[in-house]
Amino acid sequence: MRALRTTRESSSDDDEHDPEGPTLSSEWSRIRGLMLAAEVRRDEADAALERLAEGRYGTCLSCGRPIAAGRLEARPTAALCVDCAA
Repeated sequence: MRALRTTRESSSDDDEHDPEGPTLSSEWSRIRGLMLAAEVRRDEADAALERLAEGRYGTCLSCGRPIAAGRLEARPTAALCVDCAA
């Protein structure tokens, strides 16, 4: 991301019409999207660890019922049961 930012800042070229590959703007958008998705996953994991420490892990935050073991196995950061997530 830093290398791309440096390239974007130092380049005055119009890369939007470059047939040789992705534009700096599209690469920036792609990488930024990946970073945001990783931040969301990190935040979900942190929240799940906090619920675990507080003894609330595996309990739906919406209805208070237990979250099915299969759901937690598939998605360990799940904060909602299947019904409430739907």
